[in-house]
Order: sequence, then structure tokens, then C-alpha cells
Amino acid sequence: MLVKIQNPHDKFFKESMGNTEVAKDFLANYLPVAVMEVIDLASLQLEKDSFINSSLEENFSDLLFSAEIDGKEGYLYFLFEHKSYIDGGIAFQLLKYMTEIWDLKRNKEHVKELPVVIPLVIYHGRTEWNKSTNLGSMLNGYDQLPIEAQKLVPNFEYLIYDISSYKDEDIKGIAQTRIVLTLLRDIHSGESTKLRQSILRAVYYLEELDNKESGIGYFETIMRYVLSAGRALTKRDITMIVREVENNFPEGSELAMTLADQWREEGIQKGIEKGKQIGKEEALAEVAANQLTERFGKLPLDIKEAIMEADSIALGLLLSNIFRYESVEDVWKYIR
Repeated sequence: MLVKIQNPHDKFFKESMGNTEVAKDFLANYLPVAVMEVIDLASLQLEKDSFINSSLEENFSDLLFSAEIDGKEGYLYFLFEHKSYIDGGIAFQLLKYMTEIWDLKRNKEHVKELPVVIPLVIYHGRTEWNKSTNLGSMLNGYDQLPIEAQKLVPNFEYLIYDISSYKDEDIKGIAQTRIVLTLLRDIHSGESTKLRQSILRAVYYLEELDNKESGIGYFETIMRYVLSAGRALTKRDITMIVREVENNFPEGSELAMTLADQWREEGIQKGIEKGKQIGKEEALAEVAANQLTERFGKLPLDIKEAIMEADSIALGLLLSNIFRYESVEDVWKYIR
């Protein structure tokens, strides 16, 4: 059985961008030139710290890299927003995470000077990013303050990478970088054809890898991600993907067939469970209707229809309180 990934966007982002070579390549291709000139990519290292609390893990992921910035210790902080809509509070979240990084440096390492932290946001929602990229835009009246007053108020900008708006020609770098950006861009697509083409493009990119063993490992990461998060995919799409993999990336054909079979089996199991649930709800609805008819006589049509459409939780509440009803209208307390 294909194990359903609890948070597929988080896992895929961290497994992909957490690879230092991929992170270096992304930064080399997408950082502004002036910023790139002060960062020593050769010194880039992934840190273990994460600053996302458990209540936000469903919508955000983060990666912290250390690197020499203008010859001194510094950090690049990636915040990945994997909600399908835009969050206007990103700048405030970044401020909190940056201060946590500085707190660690002060309290654990007892540094006298705090390191520079460059914040980067990666977004792949369904709509184009349309929020300001500085903290000041969140502060009421900040823009109207005179410059001398603005100097007294904390403000910073962050780099935003709206992958959802990238065209094919905007996606650059080594194979792994192009794969992660392509899939993150298209994973929310409601068009199965577009997502299928994106997956096949990723497979073609894998052919560029010299190390076929690592290619197969990354192919598994790709397939588990799209099968967990790609909701637009149909059985026909999966069949076509497996066929294309057999023809263009034979090293991954056996794995593709295995994962596809597990995906189909999981779909069948879901169908069976759904059928059981529907059967359970129909049985409960029939019992509830019969009990109410015995107490109050023939039921009004609207109440009978509402009972038949109610879910198992509502029906359970209705039945457990049935002897407390003073009239049949009391049913509406539980099934509206």
C-alpha cells in the first residue's frame, strides 16, 4: 500500500531544497546579482534548526542555511508557503523567525554581534503573489510617516519567488532544480494533462543525471510527491506516465509500476470505505426515520429528506436525543 504522506509539500521541499547542491544552484540562478556578489556559495551549509511551530506546519516549511556574507558569518532563511492562497502576514512571520535565529546566537553562542539573515519566500499558490514584500506595509500609516520617523520603526524587505507565475523559460539550473520548480509550479493545477506533462518533463530532466542510482532515488521522491499531492491525476494519467517512464527512463520503470499499483489499490480501498460509510449512514437514517415515525406519526417531507442527507455524526446525535423531543420539529437542532 502506498503510504500517504501527511504533508507532501513540506517533505518534497525539504528533500529537494535541503540538498545543498540544489540550494546553491537555486541561489546562483535566482538571487539578485548584487546580493549574489556578497555571498560565498562554497561556504553554504544546511543548519538543523527549524522555526515553524506545530500549528503552522500544515501551511509552511523552512530551511536555514549558513554562509559567509561579505566575508562574515551569515544566514539565508527559506520560508516555503504551501497554502493555495496568499498569506498577507508573511513579513511579520519572518521577523519572528529572524529574531529567534538571533536569540539562538545570543543565548547559546553568546555572540556580541548578530549575523545578517537574508529572508527568502517561495510561494506556489493558485493565484499570483500580490502582497507587498516589506514589513512597513503591514504597519498602519508607515508609508505616510516622514523619513526621520520611519527610521525609528523596524522595517525590512524579503525576496519573493512566486513559482506559480513562472514560465518554462523562467525555470533554470541543474536538473534537480528545474524538477522541483516545475513540479511545485504545476502541482496545484486542476488540469490533469498539465500536471502529467510536468511530471514527464521532470522524468526527461532525470536523464541528464550521471549518477543513475541517485536519479532513481529522486524519481521515487517525485512520484511519491505527485501521487500524494497531485489531486487532478486520473487512472489514465497514471497509466500514461508509467508508459512514458518505461520508454524514457527505464531505470525507474519498475518503481513507477509498483507505486502506480499501490496508488490504484489505495483508490480502491478508499472507494470501499466510502461505500461502507454511505451504507452506515443510510442504515442510521432509516432507523432515525422509523423511530421518529413511531413517536410522531408520518414525517413531513422536508424532515425526512434532511434525515436521509445527514451524515453519521448528525444522525448519531439525533438518535441519542430522540426521546427528549417534544415535537418532530426538534429534529432541526441536529440536522440543519
